[in-house]
Amino acid sequence: MVTSLDTRPSPIAGQWYPGDAARLAASVDRYIREASLPELPGEVVGILAPHAGHLYSGPVAGYAFAALRGLQPTLVAVISPMHHPYPQPLLTTAHEAYATPLGALPVDAAAVQEVDALLKESLGFGLTPIRRDPEHSLEIELPFLQRALPEGFRLLPIMVRDQSQRTAQALGLALAAVLGERKSLLVASTDLSHFYPQKVASELDAEVLRRVEAFDPAGVLRVEEEGIGFACGRAAAAAVLWAAQALGADTVKILHHATSGDVTGDFSQVVGYGAAVILRTKETAPQNTHG
Repeated sequence: MVTSLDTRPSPIAGQWYPGDAARLAASVDRYIREASLPELPGEVVGILAPHAGHLYSGPVAGYAFAALRGLQPTLVAVISPMHHPYPQPLLTTAHEAYATPLGALPVDAAAVQEVDALLKESLGFGLTPIRRDPEHSLEIELPFLQRALPEGFRLLPIMVRDQSQRTAQALGLALAAVLGERKSLLVASTDLSHFYPQKVASELDAEVLRRVEAFDPAGVLRVEEEGIGFACGRAAAAAVLWAAQALGADTVKILHHATSGDVTGDFSQVVGYGAAVILRTKETAPQNTHG
């Protein structure tokens, strides 16, 4: 007997991206198709993508998701910030699936439980499941995954409130331990600088992306306190970089950078967007992340 999944309804479809399935598929396909990628040597372990409304950041996100074409993962971990004032440091959905106009994406409950258990061992706390969350930064990536990848994968969704290195690094190692046993991909969701003039934004964003490309998760976390860059999902990005390193990745390539000004024509106060791909270029065994 087929039972319907308890599905998180979308709070942003029709606002942050098209609510009509055909229009959404066509626009996402266009963003992916128009992305011109360099040669990517090695195996794709993960990506970094922006999370503004598709109209603004979709052309940049297309570069990240274009790097996933041809892959067939069974599990995709999407790690994003939590912009809303939940008191818990790390959150996940309490639902069994996420709804988008393109259909429901099931959550891998077993993988979520495994990460939760590892976090409780290392941090003393795990993932707090919440219902009907309003967070956009995780969901905004899902239509891209639905168009870039074949059906059949499940989600491991995690939203990060705690921006500390201790939490981000523990999350990264827990992710690596769980993903390393599956055919998997990592997605880090973050925007860059917010509401600076274009010239200043480009300088701030360049420093964040330099640290991402240097495969320096601790540096990504420090960039804001040092006053030389900003990324609202810096802990999500750092966790994904730590996870990817533990899975044997050794190279990050920045694929594209743009700002909201490149779409609106208003360069007085822009938001920065970057796309990157994380690669394993050598035949290296993943690190032992179990202790």
